[in-house]
Amino acid sequence: MQRLLSIVTLAVSLSACATGDDTQIGLDELAAGNGAPSGAHYNLNIIGVEKGKSPNLTGGDGHRIFVPLSGSAKINLGEGEFAVIDANATDGTGAFQLPAPDADNDGVTSYSVYSRALGTPGGSSTTTTCATDPTTGETICSNQSSLLLRTKGKSKFTNVSSALLYVMADIDGDGTVERVPLFDDRLSDYFWQYDNNGLRIAQLRFYEVPTNVN
Repeated sequence: MQRLLSIVTLAVSLSACATGDDTQIGLDELAAGNGAPSGAHYNLNIIGVEKGKSPNLTGGDGHRIFVPLSGSAKINLGEGEFAVIDANATDGTGAFQLPAPDADNDGVTSYSVYSRALGTPGGSSTTTTCATDPTTGETICSNQSSLLLRTKGKSKFTNVSSALLYVMADIDGDGTVERVPLFDDRLSDYFWQYDNNGLRIAQLRFYEVPTNVN
């Protein structure tokens, strides 16, 4: 019975890691030591490409978003179940949907984001969470960013929940940095500013485990 349960658990884990036509996660990546929690998760690959994609790639496009291999892209964020809304950000703008991470803004997330760099060694990317001040129309970006560097050897995940799920900024001009979670109504039109310098794949995993960002 114990052996049967182990086989079933492994099968469920492999199923959770399947990402359509994305890079498949092998058994070695499920082993302890890759920096990410164990268990079910939503997988998103941000893929750098040299040439722009011509289709709109909206709806049913798998767990990936295409961005320029060198340059910047804006990934608009909407509230809802995890889903890629517009997979083509090579034209400058893509779209991703995800749940509100901290509805009561107590600094403890309802889920966590882990990221790592994959692909040819040497590339890097920076992701910053930004939004619009609804009273002034000004774009406000967090003072935290997620920096990924692709070095040689096995790439490990790091927890980037604070950088990707919040805007940390002085939004009211009082000299104090406020913590504003995604979809908080103090700001609007949330997005990730993705700046790529040759990184082929930025892999994000969303786990149903909390992170305390206080």
